[in-house]
Amino acid sequence: MLGATVQSNHFGEHLVIRRWFPTPEPCLTENDHRAARALRLLLPEERNGAKRASAKSSVKKNHHDNAGLAADPSQWLFLDTETTGLAGGSGTYAFLVGLAWWDGGGLQVEQFFMRDFSEEHSLLLALDERLAERRVLVTFNGKSFDWPLLETRFRMTRAIAPRFPAAHLDLLHPARQLWRPRLGSVRLAELEKHVLQTSAGSRLDWTRDFDVDSSMIPEIYFNFVRGGYAEPLVPIFHHNQMDLRGLAALAERIFEMLGGGLFSGPAKMGAPATDLDQSASVGNTSTEPLDLYGLSRLLERRGDPVRARKICHAAVSAGLPVEHDFAARRDLARLAKRAGDLPNALELWEGLLSPKPNSFGKIHSLAPEQSLTLERILLRGSSGSHAFFAQGGQLRAALEACEQLAIHFEHRVRSLSRATQLTQHGLHLLRRAQGARTRDDKSVGAAFCRKWESRLARRLTRLENKAARSAPLKIS
Repeated sequence: MLGATVQSNHFGEHLVIRRWFPTPEPCLTENDHRAARALRLLLPEERNGAKRASAKSSVKKNHHDNAGLAADPSQWLFLDTETTGLAGGSGTYAFLVGLAWWDGGGLQVEQFFMRDFSEEHSLLLALDERLAERRVLVTFNGKSFDWPLLETRFRMTRAIAPRFPAAHLDLLHPARQLWRPRLGSVRLAELEKHVLQTSAGSRLDWTRDFDVDSSMIPEIYFNFVRGGYAEPLVPIFHHNQMDLRGLAALAERIFEMLGGGLFSGPAKMGAPATDLDQSASVGNTSTEPLDLYGLSRLLERRGDPVRARKICHAAVSAGLPVEHDFAARRDLARLAKRAGDLPNALELWEGLLSPKPNSFGKIHSLAPEQSLTLERILLRGSSGSHAFFAQGGQLRAALEACEQLAIHFEHRVRSLSRATQLTQHGLHLLRRAQGARTRDDKSVGAAFCRKWESRLARRLTRLENKAARSAPLKIS
């Protein structure tokens, strides 16, 4: 039914299925600067190698060797398993191991299947041989599930030592940072549908309309082992093939976004806003504003704040939903402060205290002593409408803005009264938001409120004590 062949070694037999697919095409080529830029962000060894290398010179050598292997497309091995359960542990078997690599301008897929538990040793030995040939493992949630499970199975054989990959790229984590703001769920099937565009002329030439339910896979295999029919297994092999092809296409999309042409050049701090308001696209591919925001978050967390700031600016300019708009402006303020662009950071923090944030265009310089916008906000005080800040994202951004502005006025402007006003304003916002919560509204959690109330109350007490100490003594 599948065109499988029987493969034998000194441990026994197992089935092998091989298929070549023309799509997706390789996303990595030798001397590809775009891919090298993406790899620097994706490989944890690349980000943390310098600190470890200072302790041991051998680590530095291994770090460079591993990074070089990851940049070699002939070393990539995509892996996805189908298992007898999701709990892991010594009682869970990987009865189908799917592998794929780029070959001949397309994707070569190879699947190892054990017809019974007695064929596990033979399957694992074949897998070990493939791992020796290709040292860079690419998975989707493989660091947390697939690879630890396979390590356990290798050790359970007491005959085959696990061969650790030289580098392991798990695409689940960058996918979460890139697409969770827009999609919520970042299951591979959801990414294929909404990101990889499973339609005519898109990255994938198939859909999962008739895909098997993942939760049914263990039961189907157990029924087969107990003597059931083989036909129900066929969709599982197709499901595994689609996972591997989707994983390869996802790698291409992530590389395109991380290594694409958008804002890849050096930042020009203090450049006019017109230089920043570029089209919301990465390379030649149109990108949703929420995807741009996710990209900026990934770049910031992985050590590229310059590009993160420019892309976050483009996301806000393109238009974000209110909840994400406030979070993006908060991130922009943080990045501006880190870059030393204090006027921009101050204006962004001020805008976060208003239900209608400032228009995001040309940045105006903020007077060090005060701002008319901030003056109006503080004069309005707790009597204003704060129901808008009852939602978690807006409230979090507003409270952080109050705190950062209070720090600015206390330490830079030396205005304790203004710092006290801002801290009190933050407490008013928090208490009004707590009062506006309904029993079913969980967007502002109790733990969050307690944390910020304690944080602002401590600051207010310290500011009041500091003001009392600095007040001149009255002589009667």
